[in-house]
Amino acid sequence: QMQLVESGGGLVQPGGSMRISCAGSGFILDYHAITWFRQAPGKEREGVLCISSSDTTTYYTDSVKGRFTISRVKSKNAVYLQMNSLKPEDTAVYYCATDLRDNICPVLASGVDMDYWGKGTLVTVSS
Repeated sequence: QMQLVESGGGLVQPGGSMRISCAGSGFILDYHAITWFRQAPGKEREGVLCISSSDTTTYYTDSVKGRFTISRVKSKNAVYLQMNSLKPEDTAVYYCATDLRDNICPVLASGVDMDYWGKGTLVTVSS
């Protein structure tokens, strides 16, 4: 069964760091672009950033540039989202998703073209 599973969320203080993971099963993540989305309480879902099959990164949210990075861990069939200098406004449920028909990152991360989604992991930034 093909699925994505996020892990690593939790509570972190403002200014802190956290790494969350997106693990794949039933297919090889390396062959596909993987996009991270997030949805804050009371807000619409937004694309955060994406890594293509050639490891090119695309940012969709200006507020995370310089603070968030995305990387692949081939040995674990996983994609990491490293989040530094976290702010309370980063509090959200973070989801990873992929469109199996494409190995490049979408121009617009609307999410409507994603085939598979994880169930999400909650990241709370609070003192």
